[in-house]
Amino acid sequence: MFNEKRLFIIVLAIIIISLFISGCAGPQQTEDEQNNVLQKEWDEIVKSAEGTKVNFYMWGGDRRINQWVDTSVASYLKEEYDIELNRVPMGANDYLNKLLGEKQVGRKEGSIDLLWINGENFKTAKEQDLLFGPFAEKLPNYNRYMDKESPETTTDFGFPTKGYEVPYGKAQFVFIYNKDKVSKPPKSYDELITWIKEHPGKFTYPALPDFTGSAFVRHVIYNETGGYKQYYDISKEKLREKIRPALEFLADLEPYLWREGKTYPATIAQVDNMYADGELWMTMGYNPVKASGEVEKGNFPSSTRTFILKEGTISNTHFLAIPFNAPNKTGALVAANFLESFDVQLSKLKPANWGDLPAFSSDKLSEAEKEEIKELDLGVATLPQKRLQEHRVPEIPADLVPIIEDEWKKIVGQ
Repeated sequence: MFNEKRLFIIVLAIIIISLFISGCAGPQQTEDEQNNVLQKEWDEIVKSAEGTKVNFYMWGGDRRINQWVDTSVASYLKEEYDIELNRVPMGANDYLNKLLGEKQVGRKEGSIDLLWINGENFKTAKEQDLLFGPFAEKLPNYNRYMDKESPETTTDFGFPTKGYEVPYGKAQFVFIYNKDKVSKPPKSYDELITWIKEHPGKFTYPALPDFTGSAFVRHVIYNETGGYKQYYDISKEKLREKIRPALEFLADLEPYLWREGKTYPATIAQVDNMYADGELWMTMGYNPVKASGEVEKGNFPSSTRTFILKEGTISNTHFLAIPFNAPNKTGALVAANFLESFDVQLSKLKPANWGDLPAFSSDKLSEAEKEEIKELDLGVATLPQKRLQEHRVPEIPADLVPIIEDEWKKIVGQ
């Protein structure tokens, strides 16, 4: 009797312990499945993503982009893959702080599935082990459409991507002008400076650290100091010394700027508004299709056009990444692959949707796809894609940008 009772207790204890272990192991197995998603075949990934929700964290400051994601992208993703796309508007600094906090407390399952990211933010995320991957090679559309050897794919502001992010789109700096007031737009950097001096008060740029203003200053640095290549292997102290003549040049240029450079607009939006009102004859943008979009909306005069410099204008690629603790990695992979597709990239290029340059390599397109691009109306103010591609220069390493902005404040914007 005693032995039977003892045996019953032992068996019961084993069952309880087994159930406890099984209960604890359940979530762990789910987590392992998520982390081992890259071992699956693509069809299996697509199948397991059905019926899930993808939380897409992205900058939400542009109404057109938000609307395009919420309607065109979300509806097709639901229809084609039965995936619900939930756009969460959040700046990069905020979502990086969120991920850093979750990393520090050991939170293995977060709330972010997909990120829109690039530059210094990607560098920070990669160095802090906040990203899942490498996953790029797993995406069929990455292999189908992207130039995997191009520095625009393999680096992000000079920092190696190593497959932890995939191209989402491209941007290139252009100058915007009113052809009714500027009959002969500058063709080179020197001609631009000459034009500014010959038309005092009709040109300015946003105060740093405005993104567009900072990019304009980097153009001056490139052209005043001998090009961009020297900045890929330079110490921070050497950088300060190297860029000083260019920043002093900008300080000397102030008397020819709007309000004699005594004050600068805080944002590119303010510069755009002054251009639209005729107070300025030029503005600028890090999107070659921006001007056409503003003309179409009636914000810019119909005589608006764009130009680039023969020395080239700065370009960059923006990317998609997946956090280390994304709760739906399979869904994130499917969504990222979808955003890499030709149809989405074509839709994104249309000025009414976004006007963002496609991430794909033109050399990888079929003849039919090339014809679709050729037939697309990008607006009266948009330069031909071939011309833009032939005049692209890369960004400098992301960690140098804050130093340039700090030095500008000391020397120019004081």
